[in-house]
Amino acid sequence: MGQVIVRYRDRPWWDVFVALTTFAVALVLYGTGFYAVSTSGQMPIWMLILQSAVLCVAQMFRKKAPLIVLGVATAILLADFAYGLTIPVIIVFVDLLFSATMNSPRTASRFILGSVIVIVLGVGVVTAALSLEWRNAFFNMINAFTLLVVPVWWAINVRQVTEIADAERANSRQLRKIAELDRRTAVAAERAQMARDLHDVVAGHLSAIAIQSEALLTMADRDPQLVKTVLKSVRENSIQSLAEMRAMIEVLRADGGPEDPRTAPARLAELDRLVDSARAGGLDLDVRRSEDTAELPVAVDMAAYRIVQEALTNALKHASGGVAKVEVRVDNEKLVVEVTNELTGAPGTGTGTGLVSMRERAHAVGGEFFAGPWHGGWRVRANLPIGGIAS
Repeated sequence: MGQVIVRYRDRPWWDVFVALTTFAVALVLYGTGFYAVSTSGQMPIWMLILQSAVLCVAQMFRKKAPLIVLGVATAILLADFAYGLTIPVIIVFVDLLFSATMNSPRTASRFILGSVIVIVLGVGVVTAALSLEWRNAFFNMINAFTLLVVPVWWAINVRQVTEIADAERANSRQLRKIAELDRRTAVAAERAQMARDLHDVVAGHLSAIAIQSEALLTMADRDPQLVKTVLKSVRENSIQSLAEMRAMIEVLRADGGPEDPRTAPARLAELDRLVDSARAGGLDLDVRRSEDTAELPVAVDMAAYRIVQEALTNALKHASGGVAKVEVRVDNEKLVVEVTNELTGAPGTGTGTGLVSMRERAHAVGGEFFAGPWHGGWRVRANLPIGGIAS
């Protein structure tokens, strides 16, 4: 029954239903004669029905104008008190007192509570003073307490519970919004990571294949040994590209179980493969790598490899046939990766995705990234911190 009331009490027709039900109960009480303790000295029945009708009309506005209808009910209660209280008037007054405490502003609710406490105490004092009998004063206070304080106290408790529930619901909605934003952020970050990986595969290996193939086709004097070297590099890049793409697809298809297949990520240990591919594409490459770069945190190692890969790919695009230099060393707890190349042709019309990818990889491990003109050529430099990065 309580669940039904909670379900329908906020409907616009609920107050009308309550008012009509209360008026029907009043008519039954008036018809059976059980509307008061003593019917002697009461107002005529038609006046009792009229005042009940007025009270029930007021009940229809108990949420829209709670204080006004409580004032109307109080006036009718005082008039009815002069002839002896009747049960229908008490029922409606208690309901309107509860509703006014529940739906009025907080200040008004406190005022109602203070007022009924003063009235109850006043009833006890006045009864004791007039009758000089403390038992009568006590029972009158109990009756007044039941009639006035109990519905107000109950309404305040219900109001507090309702406000707490509303706050919890609002907090729950806020938490759901935060969780949705976190989910979207995680999806966006994952997509960005996938975009970087795909770009590294496509721009690193496939671009090298395209450049080397184009260089091979445009050779005027096709030295068999050079052709063999270029074709070998093209084959290695194709195999590596397919392996990385296959590994990426397996990761996307996997459910995260311990038996999911994985391919070892690209590391600086495979730097010679990048160098051979770049040389096969026509770069005159000078590589300097210190021996203390063998044991690096995985995140730093992978980021350094991808940065070198992208930088050499750009050098192949914009400095084919020129001189380039790769330097990888450890300096003050930082892995320094530097790739410089001369510019042998007009600047390219790339989208800049490669630079963005390199910068994001450097920043992902807490490092710094620089790229721009350098002594008539182009330089890419990344400082990647080694300390504090988990391997």
